[in-house]
Amino acid sequence: MIKVFPVNYELKSNLEKEAILNSYQMFLKICDFDIQILIQSRKENLDSYISLMQQQILKEDNKKVLDFAKSYISYIQCKSQVQVSSSKNFYILIYSQFENNLENFNMKLIREELNQKYQIIKDALSRCGNFVCDVNQKKDVICIMNSFYNFRKSLMFTRKEV
Repeated sequence: MIKVFPVNYELKSNLEKEAILNSYQMFLKICDFDIQILIQSRKENLDSYISLMQQQILKEDNKKVLDFAKSYISYIQCKSQVQVSSSKNFYILIYSQFENNLENFNMKLIREELNQKYQIIKDALSRCGNFVCDVNQKKDVICIMNSFYNFRKSLMFTRKEV
């Protein structure tokens, strides 16, 4: 499992956006093996952030900074009311070609294969401007997968109730 910290595409110039898209196309062409991309969205409550900002401006003496901070807080409050703010986590699951072939089960071979695929993905996504790290602790993988499973499970119960 790989966690991807994506580049903020919206803050890029048109030329940078084109380069990112070209790099992403190369990533898709290079990945001629099975992967699964998981995206986890979480709604964010910005009230505590706004409250913290309001506390910080009470200490501010510079009128220009104070005016800017108040304007920024108003902007965040307006955005928060109009659209729900969310954060996203991106994960990529890499699969081994040997996982369904128990006759050729060789853990060393599987590790080498997965490490090669990880490096290909890491290099390709890094060229797009993303930061990539592996999720190699079993407890972390279990926690992440449970969060996906439990979210879908709660959605199923909600649909049945309606």
